[in-house]
Amino acid sequence: MIKGMDISMISALERQGACYYLNGVKKDVFRILSECGANMIRLRLWYDPYTEHGVAYGGGDNDLETTITLARRAQANGMDILLDFHYSDFWADPGKQFKPKAWEALSGMGLRRAVYKYTAETMRRFHAEGLTPAMVQVGNEITKGLLWPDGRVEDTEGMAMLLAQGIRGVRETAPEAKLVLHLDFGTDNKMYRKWFSDIAPWHLAYDVIGMSYYPYWNGSMEALLYNMNDISKTFQKEVLVMETAMGYTTDTLGCRGIAFLEEQEKASGYPATFEGQEAFLRDLFKGVRQIEGKRGIGVFYWEPAWLPIATCTWADPEGSAYMKDEMEAGNSMGNQALFDSSGNANPALLHLGTM
Repeated sequence: MIKGMDISMISALERQGACYYLNGVKKDVFRILSECGANMIRLRLWYDPYTEHGVAYGGGDNDLETTITLARRAQANGMDILLDFHYSDFWADPGKQFKPKAWEALSGMGLRRAVYKYTAETMRRFHAEGLTPAMVQVGNEITKGLLWPDGRVEDTEGMAMLLAQGIRGVRETAPEAKLVLHLDFGTDNKMYRKWFSDIAPWHLAYDVIGMSYYPYWNGSMEALLYNMNDISKTFQKEVLVMETAMGYTTDTLGCRGIAFLEEQEKASGYPATFEGQEAFLRDLFKGVRQIEGKRGIGVFYWEPAWLPIATCTWADPEGSAYMKDEMEAGNSMGNQALFDSSGNANPALLHLGTM
């Protein structure tokens, strides 16, 4: 069972003073996660998250060198690696899938070649460093496609051809790695059935269907588990929760843009307490374990180490400008971490090994 953690923000957090404690003892956050039972670290990878003058966009500065450094720390603490290709210079999700600046003029076969070359070269670099990932995501939350406009979901063939080149780049360099296709809104069975049925004619060589599940946005756990059972059986693929989180308080803890408040607490069905956070995660692991045919293979918690440091936001001004995002960037996850505001491991993390 994968007990995964995405701590891609950790470099920015540590630069701004974040420290972490296990039972009152200060330790490296990777060591804490490993000792508590985490066995895989998910790391996002951006192509060129900097302005033309070399100013970082923020959000963890997850370029290749940063990602390799974090992967090395994960491996040194006994954990496997899941590499998450965003195929973008900054955040990629259903609302935005921007081509890297270096690829803006590319389309058709030229763009496909770029995807293959970049993927293969990146995987070779990881292999050369002795850090070959156990799992690889080809695109991040690609519900509406990737590398717009060429890979929009409405152009199924265009999207599938780009995914095929990313998959090829992984298969040729890391044949043992499991390939993941990752969508958001894990309770939307109709959408998942249509999406994976639409790409079926291209026979993409993927292994796992990843789902984002935030109960306060996506609905009941029962709906998620129904979808996981149905989709894994229909397409004969393993499934996992690629992202999830739950607040342990509705206090903003001094941060702007907090995503989990009283409304989200009510929608989640769990109290915003340490006990509620643990109960949610325990129930989620139990449900995934019960997926038919043992096809439910794990859960990743999203940014469990993102402490409520108000200045550690999801985008610096340069990143917001790049995305043309007018919303003020804040620390949206500070009260959903698996550490409290002082960096002490929450019960949900302390008891991860028993889940």
